[in-house]
Amino acid sequence: QSKGADNKTVLSALLNFARELNTPFIARSNSLVPSFAKRSAMKRLNLFLRWMVRSDAVDPGGWTGVNPSDLLIPLDTHMHKISLSLGFTKRKQSDIKTVIEITDALRQISPNDPIKYDFVLTRFGIRNELNREDLIGVVSGV
Repeated sequence: QSKGADNKTVLSALLNFARELNTPFIARSNSLVPSFAKRSAMKRLNLFLRWMVRSDAVDPGGWTGVNPSDLLIPLDTHMHKISLSLGFTKRKQSDIKTVIEITDALRQISPNDPIKYDFVLTRFGIRNELNREDLIGVVSGV
């Protein structure tokens, strides 16, 4: 079941948090805090939440007030390319709409923890010895 932007995810909390942090810097640019007005994918904040909410060999966890099912994918160039290749999105922009679309696609695979595959999928774009085409062949059964 798709949650989308209007349903329960961390999106509204992220937007409010970023808005509050950006308020003192309205007259100047602040590159450390994402701006939803600039269509940011909010990668750093989503990555931070992944680290703090999920608890496994990659993510230390510790926060129990947020459900892993409510997290959004921390979208970077590697995850975007993999998601395009796997058909999780057709969007060419790396923005918050793309984050929601990819997260919704992953939610179809793992409703309780849609971003649990983030770490492994992004490795195919980061690590030279891993081939993205091999991954796509495995997923598609080729």
